Amino acid sequence: MTTQHNLTHGGSGNERIDPSTGTVVHIVGSRQNRPNLPATDCPFCVGGLEAPHPYETHHFANRWPPMPNDRCEIVLYSPDHDQSFAGLGMAGVRSVIDLWAQRTTELGSRSDVDDVLIFENRGREVGATIDHPHGQIYAFDHIPARTSARLSNGWRPDQSQERLVREHDGWRTSVPYASAYPVALEIAPSVQVGSLSELSSQQRDACAAMLVDALKRIDALFGARVPYMLWLNQRPTTNETKHADAWLNFEIVSPWRGNGVMRYIAAAEVSTGEYFNPMIPEDLAAALRQ
Repeated sequence: MTTQHNLTHGGSGNERIDPSTGTVVHIVGSRQNRPNLPATDCPFCVGGLEAPHPYETHHFANRWPPMPNDRCEIVLYSPDHDQSFAGLGMAGVRSVIDLWAQRTTELGSRSDVDDVLIFENRGREVGATIDHPHGQIYAFDHIPARTSARLSNGWRPDQSQERLVREHDGWRTSVPYASAYPVALEIAPSVQVGSLSELSSQQRDACAAMLVDALKRIDALFGARVPYMLWLNQRPTTNETKHADAWLNFEIVSPWRGNGVMRYIAAAEVSTGEYFNPMIPEDLAAALRQ
C-alpha cells in the first residue's frame, strides 16, 4: 500500500510528491472557481477588475494562485485586448522584458523563493482562460525538477547549423534536438548570461527582437494565430554561486502539428515519459528559416 508524502522543501501543505515517481503535484482546489473565458467585461482591460487605471504594462498578484503567499503574479502586456505579444513589436516587448526583470529581482530576493518562472499560455488549446494578452510569474519555494535537470546537465545553446533558425545581434534561435512538442524553439544569447537582470540595454533590445521574430515565424509557418506556450529559464535565485554557469534561455512550444491540427500527448507517452514527435527538427528549422 503506497502512502502520500508532503514535500520536504518548505511546502505549503497543498503540495505532494508521488512516492512512486517523484512527481510534484500541487493540490489547488480553490482554482476550480477561477473565471473561464468571461463573455462580457474583461478584467484585464483598463477599467476592469484587475486594471482600474490606465497602464502600458501592469502586474498584480493572482487572485487564484496555485501557490500561497503572493508568489504568483499576472503580467499584462498591453491595454489592447486584441493585441498579441509579438504584435507589441520590439519596443513593446522590451517594456515587458524590463518588467519581467524587475519582478524577478524583487521576488527572487525573498527568503521563501528559490526559482522564478516567467511564462505565457496563448490560446484556448493550451489552457488560456482569458484572451487579453498576458503572462504569468510563479515564484517557487524550490527548484523544479526539470529546471534542476537542465542545470545539472549544463544546458547550452544548440550549435547545429541544421537546426539554426536565426542568428542575430548576439542571439540564436534554434529548434531543439529532441522535443516532446511538434513545434519547439529555443532562444538564447550566444554568450553566457544567467538572468534577465544581467542583460544590458542592447541585449534586452536584441532579445525583444528575437522573441518577436520567432513568434511571427511560427504564425507564418501555419498561416494562423498559433496556440503556444512560452517560458523563460534563468538562474535560480538561491545558491547562485552553485549555478553560476546557468544560461538564460526562452523556450516556445506549440501542440499544433498542422494548421488547427492538435498533436495530443497520449497514453503510451504519459505512462512512460517517452514521446513520439511527428515533426523532424531539421525540417522544422528549414521551414521556419524560410
